[in-house]
Amino acid sequence: MQRLHSLSAYRFLESGPVVLVTTAADSRKNIMTLGFHMIIEHPGTLGVIIGPWDYSFQLLRRSGACVIAIPAVDQAETVVDIGNCSGAEVDKFQRFGLTTQPADSGPAPLIQQCPVNIECKVIDDSLVERYNLFVLETQRIWVDNARSERRTLHHNGDGTFTVAGETINLQRRMVRWQQFQGELK
Repeated sequence: MQRLHSLSAYRFLESGPVVLVTTAADSRKNIMTLGFHMIIEHPGTLGVIIGPWDYSFQLLRRSGACVIAIPAVDQAETVVDIGNCSGAEVDKFQRFGLTTQPADSGPAPLIQQCPVNIECKVIDDSLVERYNLFVLETQRIWVDNARSERRTLHHNGDGTFTVAGETINLQRRMVRWQQFQGELK
């Protein structure tokens, strides 16, 4: 067995797809690539880790709202490129040709090219100082059912990605979670 540094743990526990987070405040908007997010306690409550070195941190602190846009695999290069520049220096929406749409519940825009957009508001920032963890509540979810490419991208922590693909349906066996099955279809 190969021994790795403890900071590599996230490479094996990564919980979901790489996402794009949009923020906006004071007539400025930004988009960032994010891999550190989680479901907290129950569906609808999410956590994102955004550090003060990210321009989005400032905008999220000021506005208290963001959009988590889930890109598909056909957007992989754009997703990486978005993460390699700062919104403090460049308008990433313009640079990467992304079309925005106003959200219903906050100033952060939806991204029309993404198959899923989740409008969120910050409901707890007590862990921001210590862990850079914002606790969010889902306000609305937008799904583009016409988009044919829906496979998501999962970061392996080393510049490589796994593409989500095959789905195994075990809903009948999930007897303790049946109340959520209708919501997930």
